[in-house]
Parts: sequence; C-alpha cells; structure tokens
Amino acid sequence: MSVNDSSDASRFQKPKPGQLTHSSSRPNLFKVALQSQKTNAVTTTTVALPSQNAQAPTSPSKKAASAARSSDELALAKKSSISYVDQPLIPKQFHLGMFEIGRPLGKGKFGRVYLARERGTGFVCALKTLYKGELQNSGAESQVRREVEIQSNLRHPNILKLYGHFHDSKRIFLILEFAGKGELYKHLKREIRFPEWKAAHYIAQCAAALRYLHRKHVIHRDIKPENILLGIHGEIKIADFGWSVHAPSRRRQTLCGTLDYLPPEMIVKTGKDGSYNEKVDLWSLGVLTYEFLVGEAPFEDTKVMTQKRIARADMTIPSFVSPEARDLIKKVQFLLGTHVIVLKHSR
Repeated sequence: MSVNDSSDASRFQKPKPGQLTHSSSRPNLFKVALQSQKTNAVTTTTVALPSQNAQAPTSPSKKAASAARSSDELALAKKSSISYVDQPLIPKQFHLGMFEIGRPLGKGKFGRVYLARERGTGFVCALKTLYKGELQNSGAESQVRREVEIQSNLRHPNILKLYGHFHDSKRIFLILEFAGKGELYKHLKREIRFPEWKAAHYIAQCAAALRYLHRKHVIHRDIKPENILLGIHGEIKIADFGWSVHAPSRRRQTLCGTLDYLPPEMIVKTGKDGSYNEKVDLWSLGVLTYEFLVGEAPFEDTKVMTQKRIARADMTIPSFVSPEARDLIKKVQFLLGTHVIVLKHSR
C-alpha cells in the first residue's frame, strides 16, 4: 500500500519535526505509521564547543593553554561532526489513556493487536491486548509472563521489539514495534511461493535472528510464517514469543509449538532423557525454507500421519527446487543429528 493511496489523505498534514497535531478529526494512524517508518527521519543536533571569548578570564599562561585546547577541540569537532540523536523520554508508568487507538492489526487466541500512537510523543506502535480472564481459564499466565520477560530483553533488527507493558483490572497490554507490512504468511499465500532469491533473503535474516537468540540461550520453539512479520522496508521481524524459553542448560523436554514444524526430537523423544536443545529451531528453519520455495509445509497431512512423516523425515522435494536449495533443506535437518532419517525426494 502506498502512503498516498488513502482516500482521506487531505485530512492529515504531516507535522514538522517536534510538532504535534491537534486536529479535531482523528488522523489516519496507519498512514502516519507508514510515513514515519518510511522516511526514518532522525533529529540531529550539532554540539558547539565553547569559544575562547566565552570563557571566564584567567591568567596569561592558563589562557594560552586554554586557547590551544579550544583550538584543538574546535578542529576535532569540525572534523568528526560531533552529534547526538534526540530520543523521546520514556515514562515510568504507562496507561491506556496515553495512547490513541487505531485499526485492528490482528487477532490472537487471547486478544487483539491494534495500531496505536502515544499521544505525548506521537510514537507509533502496536498495542497487543490480552484478557486476564481468558489467560486464567487457559492456564497461560506463566506463558505470558515468560513472553514479556524474554522479549523485553531482546534487541535485534530481525526480532520484533517489546517496548513495555501495563495492565488494568481486565486486560494486559504489550507495547510492540509496529511492522508495517504485516504477517509474512499473508504475503506467502498471495504469492503461492517465493522465488529463490526472496526466500534466501528471508531465510538469511531468520538465521541471523536465531543465532542471536541462541547466543542468549533463548529457544523460540514456534518458528512459522504466522509468527514472522515484515517491517515497512520488507525486513523480517520474528514475533510471538509465547512458547519461547530461556534455557541456559540448553536442554528442554516440553512438547510445544505447531505440529507441522515440530522436529523428530519432540515427536519421538529420541534423547536419553527425552530432551532437546536450541537446534529444534533450525529444523523449523528448514521446514520454513521448504514452505517458502514450495508453497506448503513438507509434512502436512492428518495429525497421525504428520507425526509419522516427521519421525521418518518423509518428504518429497519437487524437481523445480534448485540443487542448492535442496541441499540446504537437507543439511539444516541433519544438523539435529540425534536420529537416523532417510530423505525421500524426486531426482
């Protein structure tokens, strides 16, 4: 969608940097979000060093030394263009009244996500709303607590940022980074399958994000197209850390995630104690690569048959997939290395 496509474009005038609008009619938040992310405007202020004339009177010797230092500093300032980036102050406590709520962005099991803008700074974000009653009925309170604790400590260009959270008597609100192009799943369904150059571009970014997570001992455990968003420039943003876990020991036993993307380790419990490690995310990355290139998950079938096919890694790679991509899919799956599998594929 182009930022100039909106039918009510005349209702909104882009404010000057640092200036807030006070129109009686509510502006189109989606358009504001796209403009603010696309322009990526940054306010920069040059730091001016004090001149010799502005200094207080001193003795001749100190004055000469000060003049020399001042001259050197001014030369350095001109050479390096010393500057700093203005950033909005983050309030100590958030509440719903601080946000102007826009259109819904998505719907989940326990609530919805809305486009929002912080009234004081004009900062555009996504506001994820979770209902406490539904979380309690499903026993998911610890899951949400873990999601907040983990995601709030992650900072990577390919991971969706969690800026903060707050709650009222009935709801929990998560303040998230706004990903302007939405779910990757919708783009895949529209295109049916991605060309290999685009799939490679996406997979490389996912791999970089997983490498960062695993270095911080975090296992995502639910990598799939529905949990990957695209920023305004088409960059990958891994989201939804509801099933993620911080595991310094690198071993976990919980069966979780989405069946089509689960590795054999979770299905057949091949480890000595039925445990697995962060490499389960790499299996999901291989499944994701296959789905990007083919248009469907490799083991998709009935629930029972999907489990059996995953346990045997029984899949067929179509002939239109290049030898290089075929090799990557197989190597990613073999990285788990805790079971013997036989890959069936077309020649």
